[in-house]
Amino acid sequence: MPPLTSSLLSRSTTGSSARVSAAAAAAIARPAADAAAPSAPPSSRPSPGPRSKPASPLASGLAGRIFGGHRAAARSASSAAAVFERRFASAATRNSYNEILTSLGRPGGGEEFGKYYSLPALSDPRIDRLPYSIRILLESAIRNCDEFQVTGKDVEKILDWENSAPKQVEIPFKPARVLLQDFTGVPAVVDLACMRDAMSKLGSDPNKINPLVPVDLVIDHSVQVDVARSENAVQANMQLEFQRNKERFGFLKWGSSAFRNMLVVPPGSGIVHQVNLEYLARVVFNNDGILYPDSVVGTDSHTTMIDGLGVAGWGVGGIEAEAAMLGQPMSMVLPGVVGFKLSGKLKNGVTATDLVLTVTQLLRKHGVVGKFVEFYGEGMSELSLADRATIANMSPEYGATMGFFPVDGKTLDYLKLTGRSDDTVAMIESYLRANKMFVDYSQVQPERVYSSYLELNLEEVEPCLSGPKRPHDRVTLKNMKSDWLSCLDSDVGFKGFAVPKESQGKVAEFSFHGTPAKIKHGDVVIAAITSCTNTSNPNVMLGAALVAKKACELGLEVKPWIKTSLAPGSGVVKKYMDKSGLQKYLDQLGFHIVGYGCTTCIGNSGELDESVSAAISENDIVAAAVLSGNRNFEGRVHPLTRANYLASPPLVVAYALAGTVNIDFEKEPIGISKDGKEVYFRDIWPSTEEIAEVVKSSVLPDMFKSTYEAITKGNPMWNELPVSASTLYPWDPSSTYIHEPPYFKDMTMTPPGPRPVKDAYCLLNFGDSITTDHISPAGNIHPDSPAAKYLKERGVERKDFNSYGSRRGNDEIMARGTFANIRIVNKFLKGEVGPKTIHVPSGEKLAVFDAAMKYKNEGHDTIILAGAEYGSGSSRDWAAKGPMLQGVKAVIAKSFERIHRSNLAGMGIIPLCFKAGEDADTLGLTGHERYTIHLPANVSDIKPGQDVTVTTDNGKSFTCTLRFDTEVELAYYDNGGILPYVIRKMAEQ
Repeated sequence: MPPLTSSLLSRSTTGSSARVSAAAAAAIARPAADAAAPSAPPSSRPSPGPRSKPASPLASGLAGRIFGGHRAAARSASSAAAVFERRFASAATRNSYNEILTSLGRPGGGEEFGKYYSLPALSDPRIDRLPYSIRILLESAIRNCDEFQVTGKDVEKILDWENSAPKQVEIPFKPARVLLQDFTGVPAVVDLACMRDAMSKLGSDPNKINPLVPVDLVIDHSVQVDVARSENAVQANMQLEFQRNKERFGFLKWGSSAFRNMLVVPPGSGIVHQVNLEYLARVVFNNDGILYPDSVVGTDSHTTMIDGLGVAGWGVGGIEAEAAMLGQPMSMVLPGVVGFKLSGKLKNGVTATDLVLTVTQLLRKHGVVGKFVEFYGEGMSELSLADRATIANMSPEYGATMGFFPVDGKTLDYLKLTGRSDDTVAMIESYLRANKMFVDYSQVQPERVYSSYLELNLEEVEPCLSGPKRPHDRVTLKNMKSDWLSCLDSDVGFKGFAVPKESQGKVAEFSFHGTPAKIKHGDVVIAAITSCTNTSNPNVMLGAALVAKKACELGLEVKPWIKTSLAPGSGVVKKYMDKSGLQKYLDQLGFHIVGYGCTTCIGNSGELDESVSAAISENDIVAAAVLSGNRNFEGRVHPLTRANYLASPPLVVAYALAGTVNIDFEKEPIGISKDGKEVYFRDIWPSTEEIAEVVKSSVLPDMFKSTYEAITKGNPMWNELPVSASTLYPWDPSSTYIHEPPYFKDMTMTPPGPRPVKDAYCLLNFGDSITTDHISPAGNIHPDSPAAKYLKERGVERKDFNSYGSRRGNDEIMARGTFANIRIVNKFLKGEVGPKTIHVPSGEKLAVFDAAMKYKNEGHDTIILAGAEYGSGSSRDWAAKGPMLQGVKAVIAKSFERIHRSNLAGMGIIPLCFKAGEDADTLGLTGHERYTIHLPANVSDIKPGQDVTVTTDNGKSFTCTLRFDTEVELAYYDNGGILPYVIRKMAEQ
């Protein structure tokens, strides 16, 4: 078997290896004769591995994978594992809703597509009023209803959504699959490997630890823009990527063969969400003749992009995703749904990026945290699938769990465009129509009830950017110059830099490789076409190329010291760029392709030229980055770009040409043409019709087919990585990339129960909007940080530090990098910015990690005080794991971001919310007090959402709301976290 086959999918595999794996894995849930669907109730669950007889081309391509090759096949046949897995499944009873299993015939007759749990067969009038997104939750609950993990009462809660959602009721949800990227995937696989060791130490079978649903992991977060503005950039950056990450990549390749049901897509293939959209998404599963909607949870918050395809998906913490992999139902609060009606049509020249930034601002203002947003209305017909995916992608930025677009005719057109077969598309349409999950805008739409309503006329959307520090701070293009000048004047904050008036015109002169150069406040030093938000959208990508063409024809150039880059989300982009003949113009302006993956958007922007860095640092210049990303929090894009603006790809090119954000495009020229004439923005901006014409002639179905067929072949660097055959990972104590974490040290079968938090010190005292970028280790490792000290002590040179993201598999480094963001603001430091805190007993100012270890060594617990929106931003499990390893026992905040609160609960950290109108400042808390949290000693006496009294050593007392939101989260807390909980449950079987 070729080295790649064990870790990559075969889109049409039905050979002997697949049959062996399928037959052996069939024992996972029940006797093979009872096969149904992987997220069906255990009494009728199929194998989660590949099938020898897929029911459709889609199933043939995506369910018919080789998971792990011959070694995995042999392991899956383990009689001990099979016995356990049957016992695990047999705790449930027969599905209560089997009487509504209904056959789905083909439109032209002949063999049926399969059977499905029919919502119309319930004959319940409430279904017609349900939002489409809630119908997906309903179908899942019905299909999984075993009166064990999912009960009839849960089904009734969802059916009665209109009345039950306002009560914040809890429901279980079992997603059809799990999606990972390598930054979050490495710690997930590390945890699975560590769980296998723990199972072994408890005297149980380590092979019980296997994903029970399909897991897709796309390696896309490791490529950095080391080389830019070069025809050789892709190859050069990939070579450096493999040099830095060879150990991590080898570990992931081991995981793909050691664990059943795990697919790993190698580096250089694309961005996880674009690969998901164009290739991995099923829309409707057909496994062994049982049809059901695709649904996915991912360890990246922008998993929501798939909502644009009508697939229910959202981001969860890595620890929560691991539990879903292991067959545990996700516990969630039944969400409210905001109905967002779209009407009209975008004006000429307005892009999907302008639209999503507008939507983000509107929804942020409306307040949608913890809710689904469902889009509908006649304006839907004017939005391409790629436009919808752009809007869905930024759900985390507007705060929603999902931004959902139900499947309609546009969805089916996209599936055909991206190479899905006609038979597959026919199956998807037939199933969704039959089960009341398809929207046909040619018919009168029945009334649906939403929790609240918003409306936007697309004609009102204007060209815009967002920044300089938050994605929901939208600035219209026409107001950009005045807004920038206001930011220079304003006090330091989300919209301010406090640059004195007399310094605002400052010019820093420097030499760029022998050429005289100068830089001012607002000058652009990074211009990046990046991020799944936009690179999956041919309209804005080809729009950027048309801007480049017009600019080149006029003789415009980009200053050589601006770091320009183009990082497509899949190889399809290069194909249609080449077909259009426009890539050469982007190259001419310096926007060469630098790699296929996340780059600048996640901080992998690489170094600026030394001369540029020095000019910025030595003159305290507020330099700018303009990128087509979805996040622009301070310190994320690059340490030296204090102003970071999100913009459409065409605007990225325009601002690169202008060289500054301090420009009024309406009144000021963007440059001087080769014949000496002033060139304005309007001279290089393409019309909507121009873009549509190029898209129609350049984006073709065969491009998608050939691209994803090539993915299965991998690349030589990946194929040559050696892989251990052991089912237990051979940990290397000297490794600085992969390290065995201490989560299960001294673990026994008895849960530890609630731990008292008494006389705890405050480790950090924060204000509002502390993001996971502030908390979780991200970006480059600062040479003076505790993590750098750790690496130096182990002989790692500074040039080989790599990024925190690349070292997420090493808990020692990640614990040291927690709260190490250079822009973090801690009230203890009284205005000083940076990763330090005060050790209260001694008054010493220390690195946060060093202070935390000092508290631990002294035997003291610690807590964190925080303001509103604590933990907003990307879903990062290390933002919870890191504080736990530092000894933090509780976080007391005004409010939490949804995923981060869940992660804290999953790691056994107590999340507490101040009562409305109160916070640390109003209560007179300075952080120098010692805190006691009065929780019952027995978990059975603790209730989700109950009031909890907190007292301090100086006589203060205040009441908080306990933000363990469900009984399941209390069970996690009782067990010391979600992973020990899962291990104990599985070991008990």
